[in-house]
Amino acid sequence: MHVAPVGGTAVQDHVALAEIELCGELIIAASAAEDRLSLESIDEVLRVAEERESADFDRL
Repeated sequence: MHVAPVGGTAVQDHVALAEIELCGELIIAASAAEDRLSLESIDEVLRVAEERESADFDRL
């Protein structure tokens, strides 16, 4: 885990920033939906298929 230096304002943890961005997108999608989001909708918002394709490509 990377921690910003005491007194500094720079954020060092890019993984945490990506997670925060995805959580925000999920919150926006959930608030715009009339009902609960389906698992497929959640996967779409979180770009699960894109990540799987990228991981498969990286293995080649």
